[in-house]
Amino acid sequence: MTDRHRPPGVLRRAATAIAVGALALTGATALPATEARADTTAKGDVIANLWEWNWDSVAAECTNVLGPAGYGAVQVAPPAESLKQPNYYWWDAYQPYSYNLNSRFGSAAEFASMVTACHTAGVKVYTDAVINHTAAQTGTGYNGTTLTNKYDTPDWNPGDYHQSDDCNDSDLIIDDWSNLSEVQNCELLGLPDLETEEDNVRSGIAAFLNKQLALGVDGFRVDAAKHIPAADLAAIEAKLTSTTSGAAPYVFQEIYPGSTPQPSDYYGTGDVLDFTYASKLKSAFQGNVSDLQSLSSSGILPAANSVSFVTNHDTERNGLHLSYKDGDTYKLANLFQLAYKWSTPTVYAGWEWSQSDQAPPNSAGFVTDTDCSGSWYCLDRDTAVVGMVAWHNAAGSAAVSNWQTKSSSVIGFGRSGAGFFALNNGSSSATYTFTTGMADGTYKNVVDGGASTVTVSGGSASITVPAKSAVAFYDSSYTCTVGCDDTGSGSGGGSTSTVSATFNEYASTSYGTNVYVVGSIAALGGWDTSKAVALSSTGYPIWSGEVSVPINTSFTYKYIKKDASGNVTWESNADRAVSTGTSAVSLNNSWNVANADATDVTFNEYATTDWGTNVFVVGSIPSLGSWNTADAIPLSSASYPTWSKLVIVPKSTAFEYKYIKKDASGNVTWESGTNRSYTTGSSSGYTSSDSWK
Repeated sequence: MTDRHRPPGVLRRAATAIAVGALALTGATALPATEARADTTAKGDVIANLWEWNWDSVAAECTNVLGPAGYGAVQVAPPAESLKQPNYYWWDAYQPYSYNLNSRFGSAAEFASMVTACHTAGVKVYTDAVINHTAAQTGTGYNGTTLTNKYDTPDWNPGDYHQSDDCNDSDLIIDDWSNLSEVQNCELLGLPDLETEEDNVRSGIAAFLNKQLALGVDGFRVDAAKHIPAADLAAIEAKLTSTTSGAAPYVFQEIYPGSTPQPSDYYGTGDVLDFTYASKLKSAFQGNVSDLQSLSSSGILPAANSVSFVTNHDTERNGLHLSYKDGDTYKLANLFQLAYKWSTPTVYAGWEWSQSDQAPPNSAGFVTDTDCSGSWYCLDRDTAVVGMVAWHNAAGSAAVSNWQTKSSSVIGFGRSGAGFFALNNGSSSATYTFTTGMADGTYKNVVDGGASTVTVSGGSASITVPAKSAVAFYDSSYTCTVGCDDTGSGSGGGSTSTVSATFNEYASTSYGTNVYVVGSIAALGGWDTSKAVALSSTGYPIWSGEVSVPINTSFTYKYIKKDASGNVTWESNADRAVSTGTSAVSLNNSWNVANADATDVTFNEYATTDWGTNVFVVGSIPSLGSWNTADAIPLSSASYPTWSKLVIVPKSTAFEYKYIKKDASGNVTWESGTNRSYTTGSSSGYTSSDSWK
């Protein structure tokens, strides 16, 4: 644990001890416990850690992204009522005020609806369980609970907490990190420490967790687990009920590294988050990725007892591990984690921050909806990451094979014929011949969404790996290019009679209305709107979806909108037409703009902003919102301070536009000066590069 729970004015000696690595704790032998594994669901075993997303946003992400992408579970924030204070720090959520489920992330009803939505999408739900302590600060919580005495809460009275005589330290603060009694019985940074050796306390904690299990929660990430004796955790878990699916809840535990207690002391009560794994990845990706060949023997935890991660909310802030601020290097480390056969992997998605204590985007402390085009960093939905989740699921338990180190920056390895992965951490592209262990044939590269392919001949392939990127393919990503028989089978295995068609449609909608694609072939519903293919709104106002369509086939299609009552609105232009070959196709369209009349303009705007403020483009044509700021196109800050987005617009058309800024409250600031103007021609690939004025 770092100083994430630190309230202003609380002694910082423990935080200083942590900073210098003085995490030497004394261990205890864990009692045997009935352990649940992070079993692979119908979707997979990858955990998406949507850290401090509100419940409505988690539900939407499960439905629109995690389920379709094949994630097995989602890890969510602590659901209990917590400290509410004027500064609204992120660590407020780790200071429980009561075990009521009305929190800064939404109401108890919204929490329950989120769990249901995720289950409907085939995604399990694990909550962050803060059960070692309660809040260090008095005041009022997010459900209105008022504390005037931090040892007297709706759930606990003063006799339920450790006192100075329990931890053999007069000031009740952890001063000596090598003293087991202090570490597990004194207060971490002034946080009241529950007396978990007492049966009534164990029962109270179990009741809190069982309330979540009754709502469908599938397991728990136990916060600050090293500050609870393993024997106490085992006793608490023995009081837990089964999940609604009838399984034992899955438990994984935060055991920050130190000389004692050892992670192995807690294997009896669940899996352990592997901080060493993340540290080894940071060292390799900031040094030589060739070092990863010896990763399994470098001191990381056993695969059967651990959960891996590249970063978490503590370590991205204290510099221990990589973070989104490391750019492509950070993403590349996540791709490696998904490719390498080891423990249960997690993908972390949080928000962009400039100060370590900074709260998530909020309104009076209540976390607002996640905006992946703005102040949130939604790695879970990145094209390469989504592709590698599918790759990870397809590779399954196949062992790592054919490891090849081409340079200190370029490596490649297979998974015993189930898939192959090559990585380039260098600053320029690299071309090498790799032994893949794959059947001969042509395969889609899942890292770029299938835009490129790799041809395997004689088990080998010449692969050009872009700088700071990867190339990955697996058995089911085989595409037939020559020699297909009537069923579409070729020499490489897998179904080959279809090709991927990605539909991207610009369409603004009202709340509750969604966009679908329907067409003349069975894959698109055969013009039956009840069988239309739903598109994802993750890049709103661009709606996207990937459909397998027949090769060497001509078909027609259109987009429709359906409201919450099922009413259908067709776009007004003529049917769109496309002819497929044997390669993947991408169809970029705009509502009511016919294919023959559409082109694209990439808007690039140089603009600096305050935290929480984002840049949009709006203009005189429907594709640019018709001057309605509510329908303005959000630009991506990926290359900040340049904000960019490709927009589908009509060909041979003159239009006007301007850039605007919107802050977290939705207030709009227009750039100064006259309207900008642009005229498209009859080709494609136009670019407008501007600066805020």
